[in-house]
Amino acid sequence: MSKEPRWTQTWLTGTPAVQAYPGERLGLPEQGKGSVARFGRRLAALLIDWLICAWAITQWLLNIRGTDAALVTIGILALEYLLLVGTMGMTFGMRLVNIRVATLAGGQPSPKAVLIRTVLLILAVPALIFDKDQRGLHDRFAGTVVVREK
Repeated sequence: MSKEPRWTQTWLTGTPAVQAYPGERLGLPEQGKGSVARFGRRLAALLIDWLICAWAITQWLLNIRGTDAALVTIGILALEYLLLVGTMGMTFGMRLVNIRVATLAGGQPSPKAVLIRTVLLILAVPALIFDKDQRGLHDRFAGTVVVREK
């Protein structure tokens, strides 16, 4: 019998999964390139992307203000994630803080995985519920992980 904890042990009560650092269960390094991106980097990337979509595109380029601006901003943010994560594995904000979205095997996520991840990210709540590997529900359902580039 394997001593490796089941993935459910990080979500359900019972025997806690023991790991030294986030990503260890996934076979990722503790630090440096390929390690799990910590919350601060992820939040910084999201804020940069939000500012690009909300201020630069919605308000400055499209000149949309008021309550309509919020919906347009969310739509543009979703479009940015679908296009950029789907093609390059990262958004502008992610590029600036040196992180990217990858499959558990380290490759580029499929279009289906990017779509699942983006829809759940836009809903916000799934992204705020995360496990010991710092993967939100949106990453778990999509089979992805956010890792450091450098």
